[in-house]
Amino acid sequence: MTSRTSPSICRVCMNFCPVDVEIVDGVVQRVSGDRTNPIYRGYTCVKGRTQAARYTDPSRLLHTLVRRPDGTYAPIPTDEAIGAIAEKLTGIVDRFGPRSVALFGGTYMAMDSPLNLSMVDAFMTAVGSPLTFTTSTIDQPGKPLAKGFHGAWMAPSQAFDDPDVALLVGNNPFVSHQGRNGAPADFFRGLAARGGRLIVIDPRRTETAKRATLHLQPRPGEDAALLAGMIRVILAEALHDTEFVAENVTGVDALRAVVAPFTPDVVAARADVPAEDVVAAARMFGTAAKGYAAAGTGPNMTAKGTLVEYLLLCLDTLCGHWMRAGDRVRNALSLVPAAIQPDKAQALPPFPAYGYGEQLRVRGLTMTAAGLPTAAMADEILLPGEGQVRAVVSVGGNPAACVPDQLKMVEALRSLDLLVQVDIQMSPTAALADYVIASTLPFEMPGTNLMVDFLPLYANGVGLPESWAHYTPAVVDPPDGSDVIEQWRFLHRLAGRMGLQLGLYPALGEVIHIEGSEPLQLDMTQDPDTDDLLEHIHTGSRIPFTEIKQHPRGALFPDPPVHVRPRDPGWEGRLDVGNAIMLTDLGDELTAPEPEGYPFRLISRRLMHVMNAPTFAAPQTRPRHNPAYLHPADLAGLGVEAGDVVEIRSDRTAILAVAEADDTVRPGTVSISHAFGGLPGEDDADVRRAGSNPGRLVADDGVHDRFSGQPRMSNVPVRIGPAPVDRR
Repeated sequence: MTSRTSPSICRVCMNFCPVDVEIVDGVVQRVSGDRTNPIYRGYTCVKGRTQAARYTDPSRLLHTLVRRPDGTYAPIPTDEAIGAIAEKLTGIVDRFGPRSVALFGGTYMAMDSPLNLSMVDAFMTAVGSPLTFTTSTIDQPGKPLAKGFHGAWMAPSQAFDDPDVALLVGNNPFVSHQGRNGAPADFFRGLAARGGRLIVIDPRRTETAKRATLHLQPRPGEDAALLAGMIRVILAEALHDTEFVAENVTGVDALRAVVAPFTPDVVAARADVPAEDVVAAARMFGTAAKGYAAAGTGPNMTAKGTLVEYLLLCLDTLCGHWMRAGDRVRNALSLVPAAIQPDKAQALPPFPAYGYGEQLRVRGLTMTAAGLPTAAMADEILLPGEGQVRAVVSVGGNPAACVPDQLKMVEALRSLDLLVQVDIQMSPTAALADYVIASTLPFEMPGTNLMVDFLPLYANGVGLPESWAHYTPAVVDPPDGSDVIEQWRFLHRLAGRMGLQLGLYPALGEVIHIEGSEPLQLDMTQDPDTDDLLEHIHTGSRIPFTEIKQHPRGALFPDPPVHVRPRDPGWEGRLDVGNAIMLTDLGDELTAPEPEGYPFRLISRRLMHVMNAPTFAAPQTRPRHNPAYLHPADLAGLGVEAGDVVEIRSDRTAILAVAEADDTVRPGTVSISHAFGGLPGEDDADVRRAGSNPGRLVADDGVHDRFSGQPRMSNVPVRIGPAPVDRR
């Protein structure tokens, strides 16, 4: 028996924890946190610590599969499958045009390897199709969209890792790890030790809310009204940074006028929170010397995400929560190109958030700052006519489970001429696919924490507290006798078999694009070396890729130091807190009707043991299903007990779910995690094992964000009752 321990990076979620991987006879046996790491200090979550099971689970796909005419699957050599797929895709493009091919990229497309995003961009560019859909527009698209309406400060946000005050709206970093990378408890312990204050707005008393100085537990969907009420108090009491606003901001008078009706009493009545708490939150935030505001998945899934994110930016801007000239950037980006390092004390004025690029064929949707609206993907497949999608390549995601309006999405996927799924298991999407490409797992491939380095460019309140960079080689080989392939390598080989030439840009393809950069023309006749490509996409990084590779456990890179530079002479850009489109939407909040006949509101939540869609190797100590969490008083009122199967019905359809008592949930709400369950019509009898898909309750053409197309996935009006006897 041979054993060794190798340092690596966990890529189960966006925290990217440094880990030690114990390997016995070439098999991953145990994963633990790297206790020598100065930022993470040995932290890992249950997903990371139990992931060794993913490498040996008998349900893992080790060979590519092809669907037989009778609907069953048979193993096929991966290269043979790639050849057959290439022939079919080429025929579809020749017959229907490049737009007939779409690609869906999921969570693990972004996390497994930084090469995946770049290769997806290169592949779809070579095909000539503009239709790349990702989970970005069904998760938190409001963040980049709001920046377009508001503008962006060209230096980092102020002190998100050591603020005097933090405002978190529907954000639970103890579970989601959305915030300061590292151990979530370290951030909150440090905040409390410094006398800092934490404000949480959330209809659930989450693990984070329990640590709050002030927790406002509103009715779901009232985040925008609450934030407007806070802004009104801050402006009325002149708590804002008047000097910063005068020099760098426009639209204050327009904002002041629109928030005027959002008095503490009006907001309190709408949100069902004490009026004095609205005032206290505003004063707590407005009087702090430094701070930040951030939202999580929940507010973004209410179909008001863009507005909520815009108001949060307005709060930070009014209070001057941006770094100034001369400030040192402690978390200067190490891996993204130095040319886009945000280090200048000036405002980038508003830029197009939507309404440009590819025009989709439904609901007036277009390309956005968050990407193409994924909620239109099913319609693009089902709608006949020029431009109809006939083939989908799905990489590292599970659109049959994660895209809202599951009924329509599954219908669409079933109708395709060709569906290719790159996966590690027979997921619901794999069960519909013509070809299922068996892919590698993270410890079987090299990678870096480039995605973590990118996070501060994406949103406020996220990222590393210091300049940390980490490269890992593959620390274990795929299982003997297996035939698995990296996601990016599959796309490279597929392009080669289609006779396409790929050009790989530095950085992260469309996500981060360096103006004027030239793509590397890849050799399409042989597999490229992974590290050669990694070095290329890290071109121009503040710390050379070759230097980062010299540190097996990663390292802090404070030098060369980065200081915020003064604004350019004559610079006139200003941040806009009075955007007409956003303020119109805010004004409409006061008159929005409430649907009748649906007494409960379904709200989203995350579970510690899964990252979005569950995998086959979830910890055995955790439930395999996603419970429908209800307040004990609501359970009693419904005449059901914890563990009973209930029916949850929306105006779209109904699902079954296993009820669970949770006194942290606000009465009148049901809290359930997304992307569980199987295919419609096949999972009711299996609800205790597979769980339920709340995305089935949603219509993608119902209430939705008009920019990203994201349907209302949280704050969904529903009725709940005991499941029919024949369906329990």
